[in-house]
Amino acid sequence: MPEGDTLHRTAAGLRPFLVGRPVLAVRARQPGPAVGVLVGTTVTAVEAVGKNLLVRFDDGRTLRTHLRMRGAWHRYRPGEAWRRPPWRANLVLEVPGSVAVCFDAPTVELFETRAEGVHPGLAGLGPDLLAPGLDTAAAAARFRAPALADRPIAEALLDQRIVAGIGNVYKSEVLFVARLDPFAAVGLLPEPTLRELVETARRLLVANARPDGSVRRRTTDGPAGVLAAEGTTRAGGSLWVYRRAGRPCRRCGTAIAARSHGQPPRRTYWCPRCQAAEPRPSPVDGTIDAPR
Repeated sequence: MPEGDTLHRTAAGLRPFLVGRPVLAVRARQPGPAVGVLVGTTVTAVEAVGKNLLVRFDDGRTLRTHLRMRGAWHRYRPGEAWRRPPWRANLVLEVPGSVAVCFDAPTVELFETRAEGVHPGLAGLGPDLLAPGLDTAAAAARFRAPALADRPIAEALLDQRIVAGIGNVYKSEVLFVARLDPFAAVGLLPEPTLRELVETARRLLVANARPDGSVRRRTTDGPAGVLAAEGTTRAGGSLWVYRRAGRPCRRCGTAIAARSHGQPPRRTYWCPRCQAAEPRPSPVDGTIDAPR
């Protein structure tokens, strides 16, 4: 599933070609929203909110897409051949000089912008980690909800109701950078650790959302990796642990582990040595439990 950096990069790529331009034609695959009413309106904004892409119009409507696993937005010149077959297009939006096509998205809907505050797919989202001026302390404090106390941190990071934008890649990468056991209960983590996780996730997402023409996500070097590589061996590849099960840790050489968990099950990758569980006092007699 595209993560927050991908959606913000997509929005940045579409914005110069759509914003301020009138809609000449629009069509959606059926069954779909009645988008014909948008013809003649002007695009006023293209925004990413968590994993949602929103196209706003001057008539007070907003078009929302959620790409899930296979969806993507493409931008073409009029008459240019598409890179995916037309039958896979959920939505086609034509403006002077450009055609924006959304392929393979399971969610395409049109709604009144004024209803965004009660929209079931948007109102419940936590703060977007890529939003300008994000209050990282307030975002980290959301992990202190009593209902999360026993939840593994790897699962909590994916919950878009807490903070929005982290997906399976960043979940594993951020926990590795922080040297944190993915299965540690949220309630056992101190406030500074939670804030570090939020700040790390934000830095990595922002660094990879820059519209520099590259779509290869990187957490091991460059602007994002300066943070990640401190105190480590030379990284080499673009990611620390994601999809590297059985391969040597770039820090210590231990084989990377992987496990599916949560509902729905998602796969987590981690280094059993670098991210070993910390010993904890026994709740009965105060002695130290061995790490798992």
